[in-house]
Amino acid sequence: QQRDKLKRYQKRISLSLERERALAGQLLRDGKKEKALLLLKKKRYQEQLLEKTENQISNLERMVQDIEFTQIEMKVIEGLKIGNECLNKMHQVMSIEEVERIMGETQDAVEYQRQIDEILAGSLTEEDEDAILEELNAITQEQVELPEVPSEPLPEKVPEASPVKNRPKPELVAAS
Repeated sequence: QQRDKLKRYQKRISLSLERERALAGQLLRDGKKEKALLLLKKKRYQEQLLEKTENQISNLERMVQDIEFTQIEMKVIEGLKIGNECLNKMHQVMSIEEVERIMGETQDAVEYQRQIDEILAGSLTEEDEDAILEELNAITQEQVELPEVPSEPLPEKVPEASPVKNRPKPELVAAS
């Protein structure tokens, strides 16, 4: 509100300055130099007032910005305060002792499950283990089928084929 009042005051002074300048020019044309000089001094004073009001407006705008920023900071601080309260409530619900108890119970449950697994794994007899290994070997041999090894001996040296003798005849190539 103060800023708006100062702006209206500035407008009024600016209009007054224009009128007084025109009036000073008129007084000079009419030969009234003393009155024109007095009017120009008044005009100069009003210009200084105009500068002061400009500085005041600038100060007010800076203050408004500072107030708005402080309001934002207050909201941030309030948010941090609420967050801290929430964390404290959560810490009250889950104490260190409670977490240690839960971790202990979890470890006990894992140990118990491991014992059950050992009992189940140990329930197979040696005969069962042997049967399982035989079945595994049978499955492995079924999956891998190797070709039979030739019983004839391999030739020592392969005869070289002459390029002319093994070349197909032209009439056979055309027939294919």
